[in-house]
Amino acid sequence: MADKPTHSAPKARLAKGFRDIEADEIRGLKQMLGMIEEVFELYGFDPVEQPLVEYTDALGKFLPDEDRPGEGVFSFQDDDGQWLSLRYDLTAPLARYVAENYDRLPKPYRSYRHGWVFRNEKPGPGRYRQFMQFDADTVGAASPAADAEVCMMAADALERLGIPRGQYVMKVSNRKVLDGVMETIGLSGPDHEATRMTWFRAIDKLDRLGRAGVAQLLGKGRKDESGDFTKGAGLSDLQIERSLAFATATEFSARSVEGTRIGAEGAAELEEMQKIFAAAGYGEDRIRFDSSVVRGLAYYTGPVFEAELLFQASNEEGQLVRFGSVGGGGRYDDLVSRFRGEKVPATGFSIGVSRLYTALNHLGRLQAARAGGPVVVLVMDRSRLPEYQRMVVELRNAGIRAELYLGLSGLKAQMKYADRRGASLAVIQGDDERARGEVQIKDLAAGARAAEIIGSRDAWREQRPAQISVPQTKLVETIRGWFGSRQT
Repeated sequence: MADKPTHSAPKARLAKGFRDIEADEIRGLKQMLGMIEEVFELYGFDPVEQPLVEYTDALGKFLPDEDRPGEGVFSFQDDDGQWLSLRYDLTAPLARYVAENYDRLPKPYRSYRHGWVFRNEKPGPGRYRQFMQFDADTVGAASPAADAEVCMMAADALERLGIPRGQYVMKVSNRKVLDGVMETIGLSGPDHEATRMTWFRAIDKLDRLGRAGVAQLLGKGRKDESGDFTKGAGLSDLQIERSLAFATATEFSARSVEGTRIGAEGAAELEEMQKIFAAAGYGEDRIRFDSSVVRGLAYYTGPVFEAELLFQASNEEGQLVRFGSVGGGGRYDDLVSRFRGEKVPATGFSIGVSRLYTALNHLGRLQAARAGGPVVVLVMDRSRLPEYQRMVVELRNAGIRAELYLGLSGLKAQMKYADRRGASLAVIQGDDERARGEVQIKDLAAGARAAEIIGSRDAWREQRPAQISVPQTKLVETIRGWFGSRQT
């Protein structure tokens, strides 16, 4: 007789580059996103959403780290043979949406959206293949005033989240200025297009890799800690020196783009934005020029900007870490025009939600988002389930978070469950309490503290720490008072 085939159970494992998100973080994210929305709404921006999936050709060639579609994105074919991709950012889908609905949308069109994006890249520490972004964009406004407004709105959002001035800065530069710099070092013209993109991406990593690492990427290339090699731009020593001199400059000098038309345009736009910042009261402690800001995406055409956090915090190993950039954006006047064949100016800003959330946690700004565990009504007699459930309903109707224990275990296991749920209180009613028309209310946190100092079982029974009996008719009133006393 042939052996019966064996079926092995699938292994429970998380896909590489992805992560699970639990309750506290989800609540904290909701709180954080709500604060950002308040600021964006104040500026007159409206919410909009696009789907997670777009036709691959709609995303175009403007991928974060590659020059052609299909690399850096997750793609698949549908039944009609059409290639579809998971969106890698929120800007390309917005461009498609605006182009498709152009005639009915008001111009300028001001909108914001947040959601998941996906990158088919090598994952690493703190670098995931799925992460959330929060974007705001103005489409149909060519004036640098639109870029300035986005920068001011981003600064206001950071302050609304509780990040004080001096602990963040909005850094501003201009891709036209960068084009002018590259022209002065001999990288203009279509023959150097690929080299220019390598140059952009190298300079964009200055904050992370430092001067020496960027010099390698501008030269022959760089091998990272894992041994992977990134091909460099192949510039000469003089070109590298002049590139780094510009990228590390603390003030903008028009001499760096002297004699270039495109550079002069960028310089004029920066000057106009600076005048707007000054008139609106946004000094250099909030928004300032920084030549190292280039942004790695290929679709930027004018002003570019980044939000950087300046404070340090200790990681789990006690080492000081700096959060750095938590968002960025810029002008992208050619993205919508891919669909319409006419120039449609646009500018926007994208917040890295997960990174900003981590930073706010270190500052202690989102602790209020942690919902306390529910009041747990324990089940002492399963034949009385309807009566226990009525208690839960009374608590919920009073706006108190509550649940009935739904398992089959005894009292000890139920108490352990309540503890794991982070419950603040447990409600207990056995035969004796029911006969007296009472319930026991147990303060689990206080009980745990008392257990640390009460040594014997007899002493525990005698003192009954953090446990009171009240009439069942006073259940809601007593618990509401308990919560109120701890909020004052």
